Amino acid sequence: MTQQVTLIATSAMGLESIVANEVRNLGYNPTVDNGKITFQAPLSAIPRCNLWLRVADRVKLVVGEFKVKTFDELFEAVKALPWERFIPEDGAFPVTGKSHKSTLFSVSDCQAITKKAIVDRLKLKHGIAHKMPETGPLYKVEVALLKDIATLTIDTTGPGLHKRGYRIGQGDAPLRETLAAALISLTNWNPDKLLIDPFCGSGTIPIEAALIGQNIAPGFNREFASEQWNFIKDKLWEKAFEEAEDLANYDQPLEIVGSDIDHKMIGISKNNALEAGLGDLITWKQMQLSDLSIKQDNGYLVGNPPYGERIKDENYVTNLYKTLGELMQYHETWNIYILTSFKNFEKVYGKEATKKRKLFNGFIETTYYQYFGKNK
Repeated sequence: MTQQVTLIATSAMGLESIVANEVRNLGYNPTVDNGKITFQAPLSAIPRCNLWLRVADRVKLVVGEFKVKTFDELFEAVKALPWERFIPEDGAFPVTGKSHKSTLFSVSDCQAITKKAIVDRLKLKHGIAHKMPETGPLYKVEVALLKDIATLTIDTTGPGLHKRGYRIGQGDAPLRETLAAALISLTNWNPDKLLIDPFCGSGTIPIEAALIGQNIAPGFNREFASEQWNFIKDKLWEKAFEEAEDLANYDQPLEIVGSDIDHKMIGISKNNALEAGLGDLITWKQMQLSDLSIKQDNGYLVGNPPYGERIKDENYVTNLYKTLGELMQYHETWNIYILTSFKNFEKVYGKEATKKRKLFNGFIETTYYQYFGKNK
């Protein structure tokens, strides 16, 4: 199949513009809506987007979209879609669903009707008289209704894109890899500059920075659901992996430091970095924030420190942020980026941010405080 397809890259709220830029950088022209970035592309975009999108949650293939207000309309419209193009005779196709501000509000009924319509279509087109076996590759279908518009998609990704494959250990409140990549993308850091994360936890921010710094595709060390699909030829996947290997700059020197007060987390960070194939590219240190010694100009500090909600200790958090502010006031050339839900961060830190951005860390509403350094 060489036809163009419609794809949706899903995104956490507040990160749509970053994902859209990633899609553009891959050569496609996206349109942006809340939580999703839609674009037309050849089939080769499915391997490429799954390999390269750092901030997106997953990539979905759009089978069809239509307005619907009754279950009969839903059944007939779903049955009219060309499912046989994508799902083979033995394909497994569970159906998930969601509905928002739509006449058809019963998600379970929408799922059941969608499933039956696809079964009827596939049995007709594949010439099957018996029950569909569903013993083959996975084609996870979603029926999503928004304001009476139904969008039918198949998930090309499998486990979410934040599952890079390198996290073999983590702490109590790990930062998603996709969000960590977004935090780096929202800076103007480049790999010839020093980057420090003094609250590194399991090492996600330094590891994502290293992957970005050496232009390593974030999906290079994992598998995707659509790798098993027979309508995407193996050569498209092979070409995508070859492109990722060719574009990686393994010779790019990096100066990235991750530190944490907990020696166990430093051990976990080291193991995760090794699993990511980064070896000794990142320097890991077990130390308190007050022991951080900065001797260079024009560096970057990017961190996701404790918020208070998680450790139930507001005094500890307050003292931590105060210490950070006192430390960084002597380094005016440094660019400082802190993600936290702590409402009085600027007051405790001792300085108003140059720029702020609302982001969600899971279900926690946070602010990304950005302090731009003075060039020296």
